Amino acid sequence: MKKIGILTSGGDCPGMNAAIRAAVRTAIRMNIEVVGFRKGYLGLMKGDAIPLDTKAVSGILHRGGTFLQSARSPEFKTPAGQRTALNNLKALGVEGMVVMGGDGSLTGALALHGLGVPVVGIPASIDNDIPFTDMSLGVDTALNNIIYAVDCIKDTASSHARAFVIEVMGRNSGYLASISAIATGAEYALVPEREYDLAEICQQLRARYEEGRDNAIIILAEGAGHGREIADSIKDAIGFETRATVLGHYQRGGAPTVFDRLLASRFGKKSVELLVAGTWGVMVGLSCNAVLATPLEDVIKGEKRPQDEVLRLAEVLGV
Repeated sequence: MKKIGILTSGGDCPGMNAAIRAAVRTAIRMNIEVVGFRKGYLGLMKGDAIPLDTKAVSGILHRGGTFLQSARSPEFKTPAGQRTALNNLKALGVEGMVVMGGDGSLTGALALHGLGVPVVGIPASIDNDIPFTDMSLGVDTALNNIIYAVDCIKDTASSHARAFVIEVMGRNSGYLASISAIATGAEYALVPEREYDLAEICQQLRARYEEGRDNAIIILAEGAGHGREIADSIKDAIGFETRATVLGHYQRGGAPTVFDRLLASRFGKKSVELLVAGTWGVMVGLSCNAVLATPLEDVIKGEKRPQDEVLRLAEVLGV
């Protein structure tokens, strides 16, 4: 293999740049040329590729997001769009691809594999909702961002005797909400995996206030409800000032933590090694601190293991 391509797709996250850097440096040590496609599959269909060498990836390790940028590309989901991408790869002489992103991005990687393109996927999603990996890129950094924000909000909640509903990301996964609630000592974590009774929560909050505990933190995964609506419902039910804070894209930004930098470096290195070894159509993942490869077809068809242990821990700790 003489030339490979790299793209980042879907939602950005801290660690993507570190993974690009590791993949490029690993490839260069193997005398392999590298190009990066700008704006994900959109750039792949446009043939928008830039050469990547050690200079191009210098100084990006600590930066959040992806310097290759990312974009949605509905057209790539069509057979015509995929054929265009395949023709561009052939014209550029690209013999293998490293694709970084979430479930949609990895579905695209599987489509490329089906067209005969050697491809290795890297899981990158702060929701930590990708099967066959204990952690995806960006999760640890997002958690640290959330915890910092919640700690700050807890200070003002205490000062003004208020309840706060803090909405975090997690459309189908309550991982961020559960872990951050445990780590910050929040009173409640509302997640899409578990039903909750808002009326009962309100009763418990009123009892807390009557006991003299005059503030509360409720962390809500976005897939479990709307922060402002729940805050209004709590305020109406218990009569205490309740505010909502939606953290939004703040969670996805910032410099990656040590854990994410190391994980990204391991994933980037392993992805190139797998391409060279002829192990294609797979995703690298973390399992008990080992980096393993799983067929992309299994990843796409699989479901993330339920966070039962995390949810049980939250329940035991009164979250």
